[in-house]
Order: sequence, then structure tokens, then C-alpha cells
Amino acid sequence: MTRHKHDSSKAMLRLRRVAIDTYHENVAYLHRNCALYRAEGFQALSKVEVRANGNLIYAVLNIVDDESIVTPDELGLAEQAFEQLAIGPGDQVRVAHTVPPASMDAVRRKISGERLSYEDFAAITRDIAGNRYSKMEMAAFLVASVQSGLDREEVLSLTRAMTDTGERIDWQAPLVADKHCIGGIPGNRTTMLVVPIVAAHGMLIPKTSSRAITSPAGTADTMSVLAHVDLSPEKMHKVVEKTRACLAWGGKAHLAPADDVLISVERPLGIDSEGQMIASILSKKLAAGATHLLIDIPVGPSAKVHRMSHALRLRKLFEYTGDRLGLHL
Repeated sequence: MTRHKHDSSKAMLRLRRVAIDTYHENVAYLHRNCALYRAEGFQALSKVEVRANGNLIYAVLNIVDDESIVTPDELGLAEQAFEQLAIGPGDQVRVAHTVPPASMDAVRRKISGERLSYEDFAAITRDIAGNRYSKMEMAAFLVASVQSGLDREEVLSLTRAMTDTGERIDWQAPLVADKHCIGGIPGNRTTMLVVPIVAAHGMLIPKTSSRAITSPAGTADTMSVLAHVDLSPEKMHKVVEKTRACLAWGGKAHLAPADDVLISVERPLGIDSEGQMIASILSKKLAAGATHLLIDIPVGPSAKVHRMSHALRLRKLFEYTGDRLGLHL
């Protein structure tokens, strides 16, 4: 009987940077004639894990036939994934199948209409922030949350879980103000007026905003026409120390990072459910260190909220969640 030793060198590939912006999704590229592709039975759009120098990332696999993108002995990584791995082009990486995230069991239970616990939401948001979910899996979670609905305890749990997945800023101040509009009104730019007025009165108002979800441009998108909004926590501190305020995109600051990944899926689907919206807004504000928050809920036939009764119900859900997380609304 002859034994064949596994050639571990075949599991190693040279890293190549592929200059493609895949926006909140880690994407890897493997040539169809790669020996590893054939040996491991990889498939297009499957998830793989990439390891190098003790670092680990997860990516969606694309199979290519063009050697100008990657050669058979290379693994290509799009910009976001390449930056996360933090090594140089030409360095050796190891590629392998990844085990599906265990938290998908909670997503399947939500699809069946079950209530989820804080532990369930914490596992889901950790895996989303860690790029363990494909966009199809995130879409399944979002649609299940809309179809089955989130009760107020689930909204509270999701908000807390989304806050806990990222960094939190402590401004060392007793009152940190913030203002947020739930959006949906084209051209509604009240935040850009309110922030400097509040700061001019001496109050601390470090404003973070997400990108647009259901409208052509969110506050961060509009502000980016006038100034840089991709501020790190360190840069935010410098700006706020000087001006008492800032208007920044929360994604760069790694505040509630699962939220920005989910928004990248919500936008093309046109989904902005009550529970997800409240968790998205309040988790960002808590992570940004706010203590006092003004919520603007536009009401009208062309707004997200069509009737005053709906607005009052939304207000109560905001207040219930904020009160239990120490945020004065």
C-alpha cells in the first residue's frame, strides 16, 4: 500500500492586489486553472478563509479565466479584503474552505417566525461585522426581520448587540448632544444647520451619520461634497476639540460596524423596517458617545411615516429602547 503525503505547498498562493472596490464585501479571485481550485473543489460565490502571518479574513470567491487578473499560482484580493489582511503583494497566503457561521441557525429560526434573544443578535452582528456573511445571507436576515417583525425586546437586543460589535467613544463630558432625522425626505438638510447652531452655543455635538438608505443622499453623502467625512476616532477627537462639533460618517470610525454592512444590502433592496431603523440609529449614537438625542420624524404622504398615529408609535419604541440603554431622547 502506497501512502501519498499531502503537498502543503499547493495550499499556498502568492497574494495579488486587485484594484476593485467591492464596497463592504470581501472578494477573492482564483484562476480556474489553479491546482488548489481543482484539488479543493472550490465553487464560485462560495466563502473561503484566507490566512497569512497569523491574520485571518473571510471572502466570497470569484473564479476567473483571465491571467491579467490573477495567474494560476496567485490569489487576488479586492481592495477592502487586501487592506484587512495587512500584508504585501507577493506574500504567501493559505486558502481553505470556511465553516458556515453558526449564527445562521438563528437567522433560519427568524425566517420561521421565532423570537431571537440578545445572544442570537450578538452572534449575528459579530459574524456580519467579521465578514462571515455573504450578501445573500444578510438579505435573508433583513427580510426575515421585516416579515416576522421585531418586537420591542428584540429591537432592544439588536440595538445593544450592534453597539457592542464596534468601538465606543467616551467624550468625558456630562452632556453630549446629537440630532438625527429618520430620513426619506429629499433635500432635507436640517442636520447640517442644527449642528453648527448647537456648537455655537457651547454644547458638544459630535454628529455621525450613515450613508443614504432610501433617499438619493444621506447627511454624510451631502457633507462629503463640502468636507471629508471619513474620519477616524482620533481625527474626530481633534475636530471636536477645536470646534465642539463634527459631521462625520460613522463607518470609518468603526462605530457599530455591522450597521454599515447591513445598509449596503438594505439600499438596493429598498428595505428600512422600523426595528432595523431604530437599532441602526440608536446603536450609532450610543457608540458615538451621545447622552442626549433629538429624533426628527417627518410625517406626510411622501415621508417614510404617513400618519401621526404611526409617528407616535415609532416615538414610543425609540423612547423605550433609548431609556433602557441610558440615552435621553
